[in-house]
Amino acid sequence: ADHCRHQWLGQRTGQLLGDQQGRRLLNAQRGFSLIELMVGIVILGVLMATAVPRFSDWLRNARVRTSAEAMQNGLQLARAEAVRRNATVRFQLVNTIDDTCALDTAGPHWVVSMDNPAGQCASAPSDTAAPRIIQVRNRAEGSIQTLVAAGQSALVFNGLGRLTPVPAANVAIDVSSTTGGTCVASGGSVRCLRLVVSVGGQIRMCDPALPAGDAQAC
Repeated sequence: ADHCRHQWLGQRTGQLLGDQQGRRLLNAQRGFSLIELMVGIVILGVLMATAVPRFSDWLRNARVRTSAEAMQNGLQLARAEAVRRNATVRFQLVNTIDDTCALDTAGPHWVVSMDNPAGQCASAPSDTAAPRIIQVRNRAEGSIQTLVAAGQSALVFNGLGRLTPVPAANVAIDVSSTTGGTCVASGGSVRCLRLVVSVGGQIRMCDPALPAGDAQAC
């Protein structure tokens, strides 16, 4: 019955469209052949093999930028609070955010407070109770981690928004990825970023891989 129906369909299609067009339409309705299916799978595999590494690089770059921007916001908060309160406010990189925390130039977390938060990072924000925490930020969430390398673990801003004590040079904080890939500046594919805090307290994010003269270069 199916054969007869298929034959009738072919004859009917041929009557309507002509024999050659009818056969082409009938063959198109039969679906993909095994060879066509295998070719499609191979093409899909090639596309996936090309796209996955690029997506991984994009994810690492996005993570690095997000971390750098969050840290820049933390530095700007510390400086703004110092000016607003007319007092010294600290931006500190710490190794954990519980009460075992210690200052660490590799972070990756940070605390904005009036006092040194070492051993008290889990304290609630307060204007009176030590260490008088203003904000705590956890930078270890997510599958792709960022690596922090800073010139010093704590940056203290005074009421004028300047660093105190005055450092000998600008303070740099480098942000990169810990989950594979090297920085573009070293020939890799990860767009690593740097935060630069000047002696006067100005905070800037830049890209070490860009050539001198570029507005976003370090």
